[in-house]
Amino acid sequence: MRSLLITICARGGSKGIPGKNIKPLNGVPLLHYTLNLAQIIQEKYGADIQVSTDSDEILKCAAEVGYSTEYIRPDEFATDKAGKIAAIEDAMLYSERLYGKTYDYILDLDVTSPLRTLNDIEQAYEQLSSNEEALNIFSVSPAARNPYFNMVETGENGFAKVVKDAGDVKSRQNAPLVYDMNASFYLFKREYFNKGYSTSTTPYSLAYVMKHHCFDLDEPRDFRVMEILLSENLLEIEI
Repeated sequence: MRSLLITICARGGSKGIPGKNIKPLNGVPLLHYTLNLAQIIQEKYGADIQVSTDSDEILKCAAEVGYSTEYIRPDEFATDKAGKIAAIEDAMLYSERLYGKTYDYILDLDVTSPLRTLNDIEQAYEQLSSNEEALNIFSVSPAARNPYFNMVETGENGFAKVVKDAGDVKSRQNAPLVYDMNASFYLFKREYFNKGYSTSTTPYSLAYVMKHHCFDLDEPRDFRVMEILLSENLLEIEI
Protein backbone atom coordinates (compact mmCIF):
# COMPACT_ATOMS: atom_id res chain seq x y z
CA MET A 1 0.00 0.00 0.00
CA ARG A 2 1.15 3.55 -0.70
CA SER A 3 1.41 6.16 2.09
CA LEU A 4 -1.42 5.28 4.48
CA LEU A 5 -2.99 6.85 7.56
CA ILE A 6 -5.33 4.80 9.73
CA THR A 7 -7.88 6.82 11.68
CA ILE A 8 -9.86 5.44 14.60
CA CYS A 9 -12.70 7.72 15.71
CA ALA A 10 -13.98 7.04 19.23
CA ARG A 11 -16.00 9.64 21.11
CA GLY A 12 -16.40 9.40 24.85
CA GLY A 13 -20.15 9.95 24.82
CA SER A 14 -22.70 7.35 23.72
CA LYS A 15 -26.44 7.51 24.34
CA GLY A 16 -27.28 3.97 23.24
CA ILE A 17 -24.52 2.15 25.15
CA PRO A 18 -22.64 4.28 27.70
CA GLY A 19 -18.87 3.90 27.29
CA LYS A 20 -19.34 1.45 24.43
CA ASN A 21 -15.99 2.16 22.74
CA ILE A 22 -14.12 0.63 25.68
CA LYS A 23 -16.83 -1.71 26.93
CA PRO A 24 -15.48 -5.28 27.31
CA LEU A 25 -16.53 -7.64 24.53
CA ASN A 26 -15.79 -11.27 25.37
CA GLY A 27 -13.35 -9.99 28.00
CA VAL A 28 -11.51 -7.54 25.70
CA PRO A 29 -12.15 -3.76 25.50
CA LEU A 30 -13.93 -3.09 22.21
CA LEU A 31 -11.30 -0.53 21.18
CA HIS A 32 -8.54 -3.13 21.35
CA TYR A 33 -9.99 -5.19 18.48
CA THR A 34 -9.65 -2.21 16.17
CA LEU A 35 -6.26 -1.10 17.47
CA ASN A 36 -4.90 -4.62 17.12
CA LEU A 37 -5.82 -4.74 13.42
CA ALA A 38 -4.49 -1.20 12.91
CA GLN A 39 -1.15 -2.22 14.42
CA ILE A 40 -0.98 -5.28 12.14
CA ILE A 41 -1.52 -3.02 9.11
CA GLN A 42 1.01 -0.54 10.50
CA GLU A 43 3.68 -3.20 10.84
CA LYS A 44 3.07 -4.71 7.40
CA TYR A 45 2.68 -1.50 5.40
CA GLY A 46 4.37 1.23 7.45
CA ALA A 47 1.10 3.04 8.08
CA ASP A 48 0.58 5.74 10.70
CA ILE A 49 -2.26 5.50 13.23
CA GLN A 50 -4.29 8.40 14.58
CA VAL A 51 -6.92 7.86 17.26
CA SER A 52 -9.46 10.68 17.39
CA THR A 53 -11.15 11.03 20.76
CA ASP A 54 -12.23 13.57 23.34
CA SER A 55 -11.95 11.06 26.19
CA ASP A 56 -9.06 10.49 28.61
CA GLU A 57 -10.51 7.07 29.42
CA ILE A 58 -10.31 6.03 25.78
CA LEU A 59 -6.71 7.24 25.55
CA LYS A 60 -5.88 5.24 28.69
CA CYS A 61 -7.47 2.17 27.13
CA ALA A 62 -5.43 2.70 23.95
CA ALA A 63 -2.25 2.97 26.03
CA GLU A 64 -2.87 -0.58 27.31
CA VAL A 65 -1.88 -1.89 23.87
CA GLY A 66 1.01 0.54 23.39
CA TYR A 67 -0.68 3.42 21.57
CA SER A 68 -0.39 7.09 22.57
CA THR A 69 -1.13 10.46 21.00
CA GLU A 70 -1.26 14.12 22.00
CA TYR A 71 -4.15 14.79 19.62
CA ILE A 72 -7.51 15.61 21.22
CA ARG A 73 -10.57 15.83 19.02
CA PRO A 74 -11.86 19.45 18.92
CA ASP A 75 -15.21 20.03 20.65
CA GLU A 76 -16.89 20.94 17.36
CA PHE A 77 -16.29 17.40 16.08
CA ALA A 78 -17.13 15.64 19.34
CA THR A 79 -20.93 15.92 19.47
CA ASP A 80 -23.39 13.22 18.44
CA LYS A 81 -24.56 15.50 15.61
CA ALA A 82 -21.09 16.16 14.16
CA GLY A 83 -20.32 14.39 10.91
CA LYS A 84 -17.65 11.69 10.99
CA ILE A 85 -15.98 12.85 7.78
CA ALA A 86 -15.07 16.18 9.39
CA ALA A 87 -13.52 14.34 12.35
CA ILE A 88 -11.51 12.08 10.03
CA GLU A 89 -10.27 15.05 8.03
CA ASP A 90 -9.19 16.96 11.15
CA ALA A 91 -7.25 13.92 12.40
CA MET A 92 -5.69 13.54 8.95
CA LEU A 93 -4.56 17.16 8.79
CA TYR A 94 -3.08 16.88 12.29
CA SER A 95 -1.12 13.77 11.30
CA GLU A 96 0.10 15.36 8.08
CA ARG A 97 1.45 18.32 10.05
CA LEU A 98 2.94 16.03 12.70
CA TYR A 99 4.73 13.71 10.29
CA GLY A 100 5.39 16.23 7.52
CA LYS A 101 3.75 14.21 4.76
CA THR A 102 0.64 14.03 2.60
CA TYR A 103 -1.05 10.64 2.68
CA ASP A 104 -2.14 8.84 -0.45
CA TYR A 105 -4.86 6.89 1.37
CA ILE A 106 -6.82 7.27 4.61
CA LEU A 107 -8.35 4.15 6.16
CA ASP A 108 -10.97 4.69 8.86
CA LEU A 109 -11.65 1.69 11.09
CA ASP A 110 -14.89 1.88 13.06
CA VAL A 111 -14.60 0.73 16.68
CA THR A 112 -18.21 -0.44 16.93
CA SER A 113 -18.09 -2.70 13.85
CA PRO A 114 -15.02 -4.89 14.45
CA LEU A 115 -15.83 -7.93 12.30
CA ARG A 116 -13.24 -7.42 9.56
CA THR A 117 -9.87 -8.88 8.59
CA LEU A 118 -6.58 -7.79 7.07
CA ASN A 119 -7.69 -9.59 3.91
CA ASP A 120 -10.81 -7.40 3.75
CA ILE A 121 -8.67 -4.27 3.90
CA GLU A 122 -6.19 -5.53 1.32
CA GLN A 123 -8.91 -6.55 -1.14
CA ALA A 124 -10.71 -3.23 -0.72
CA TYR A 125 -7.43 -1.38 -1.34
CA GLU A 126 -6.85 -3.35 -4.55
CA GLN A 127 -10.39 -2.57 -5.68
CA LEU A 128 -9.99 1.16 -5.01
CA SER A 129 -6.42 1.63 -6.22
CA SER A 130 -7.12 -0.12 -9.52
CA ASN A 131 -9.97 2.29 -10.36
CA GLU A 132 -8.60 5.69 -11.41
CA GLU A 133 -11.97 7.45 -11.17
CA ALA A 134 -13.00 6.12 -7.75
CA LEU A 135 -12.46 8.32 -4.71
CA ASN A 136 -13.37 5.95 -1.88
CA ILE A 137 -14.65 2.53 -0.93
CA PHE A 138 -16.65 1.33 2.07
CA SER A 139 -17.65 -2.04 3.48
CA VAL A 140 -21.14 -3.42 2.92
CA SER A 141 -23.09 -6.60 3.60
CA PRO A 142 -25.93 -8.16 1.61
CA ALA A 143 -29.15 -6.50 2.76
CA ALA A 144 -31.80 -8.48 4.61
CA ARG A 145 -34.52 -6.29 3.11
CA ASN A 146 -34.81 -5.04 -0.45
CA PRO A 147 -36.37 -1.66 -1.40
CA TYR A 148 -37.38 -3.14 -4.77
CA PHE A 149 -39.35 -5.97 -3.15
CA ASN A 150 -40.12 -5.95 0.59
CA MET A 151 -39.49 -2.40 1.83
CA VAL A 152 -42.39 0.04 1.65
CA GLU A 153 -43.09 3.70 2.34
CA THR A 154 -46.32 5.65 2.70
CA GLY A 155 -47.15 7.79 -0.31
CA GLU A 156 -48.81 11.21 -0.32
CA ASN A 157 -52.20 9.50 -0.67
CA GLY A 158 -51.60 7.58 2.57
CA PHE A 159 -51.23 4.19 0.92
CA ALA A 160 -48.13 1.99 1.21
CA LYS A 161 -45.97 1.36 -1.84
CA VAL A 162 -42.66 -0.35 -2.57
CA VAL A 163 -39.81 2.11 -2.02
CA LYS A 164 -38.22 1.61 -5.45
CA ASP A 165 -40.17 0.52 -8.52
CA ALA A 166 -38.33 -2.06 -10.63
CA GLY A 167 -41.36 -3.27 -12.54
CA ASP A 168 -43.07 -6.55 -11.83
CA VAL A 169 -40.68 -8.07 -9.29
CA LYS A 170 -42.32 -11.15 -7.78
CA SER A 171 -39.43 -12.47 -5.64
CA ARG A 172 -36.47 -11.10 -3.70
CA GLN A 173 -34.14 -13.24 -5.81
CA ASN A 174 -35.25 -11.39 -8.96
CA ALA A 175 -34.91 -7.93 -7.43
CA PRO A 176 -31.78 -5.79 -8.07
CA LEU A 177 -29.01 -6.45 -5.53
CA VAL A 178 -28.78 -3.99 -2.66
CA TYR A 179 -26.45 -3.80 0.34
CA ASP A 180 -26.32 -2.54 3.91
CA MET A 181 -23.49 -0.20 4.83
CA ASN A 182 -22.08 -2.02 7.85
CA ALA A 183 -19.77 0.84 9.00
CA SER A 184 -16.78 -1.46 9.51
CA PHE A 185 -14.30 0.51 7.41
CA TYR A 186 -13.98 3.35 4.93
CA LEU A 187 -10.96 3.83 2.64
CA PHE A 188 -10.39 7.18 0.96
CA LYS A 189 -7.98 8.49 -1.62
CA ARG A 190 -6.52 11.85 -0.52
CA GLU A 191 -8.28 13.42 -3.51
CA TYR A 192 -11.62 12.73 -1.81
CA PHE A 193 -10.80 15.35 0.85
CA ASN A 194 -9.32 17.76 -1.69
CA LYS A 195 -12.71 17.81 -3.43
CA GLY A 196 -14.52 18.72 -0.19
CA TYR A 197 -16.97 15.83 0.11
CA SER A 198 -18.76 15.52 3.46
CA THR A 199 -20.49 12.13 3.13
CA SER A 200 -19.10 8.68 2.41
CA THR A 201 -21.30 8.22 -0.67
CA THR A 202 -20.23 10.19 -3.73
CA PRO A 203 -20.70 9.74 -7.48
CA TYR A 204 -17.29 8.02 -7.39
CA SER A 205 -17.71 5.60 -4.48
CA LEU A 206 -17.18 1.84 -4.53
CA ALA A 207 -18.65 -0.84 -2.26
CA TYR A 208 -16.61 -3.70 -0.84
CA VAL A 209 -18.93 -6.65 -0.22
CA MET A 210 -17.94 -8.63 2.86
CA LYS A 211 -18.22 -12.37 2.44
CA HIS A 212 -18.58 -12.99 6.17
CA HIS A 213 -20.85 -11.87 8.99
CA CYS A 214 -20.59 -8.20 10.01
CA PHE A 215 -22.77 -5.82 11.99
CA ASP A 216 -22.55 -2.62 14.02
CA LEU A 217 -22.92 -2.55 17.81
CA ASP A 218 -25.70 -0.05 18.44
CA GLU A 219 -27.69 -1.54 21.31
CA PRO A 220 -26.89 -3.61 24.44
CA ARG A 221 -28.37 -6.73 22.81
CA ASP A 222 -25.87 -6.35 19.94
CA PHE A 223 -23.05 -6.80 22.43
CA ARG A 224 -24.67 -9.94 23.80
CA VAL A 225 -25.15 -11.40 20.31
CA MET A 226 -21.54 -10.76 19.34
CA GLU A 227 -20.26 -12.15 22.65
CA ILE A 228 -22.10 -15.40 21.92
CA LEU A 229 -20.67 -15.53 18.39
CA LEU A 230 -17.15 -14.98 19.73
CA SER A 231 -17.29 -17.23 22.79
CA GLU A 232 -18.83 -20.15 20.89
CA ASN A 233 -16.60 -19.75 17.81
CA LEU A 234 -19.54 -19.16 15.50
CA LEU A 235 -17.81 -16.55 13.34
CA GLU A 236 -16.25 -17.34 9.97
CA ILE A 237 -13.25 -15.12 10.82
CA GLU A 238 -10.89 -14.39 13.68
CA ILE A 239 -10.64 -10.87 15.09
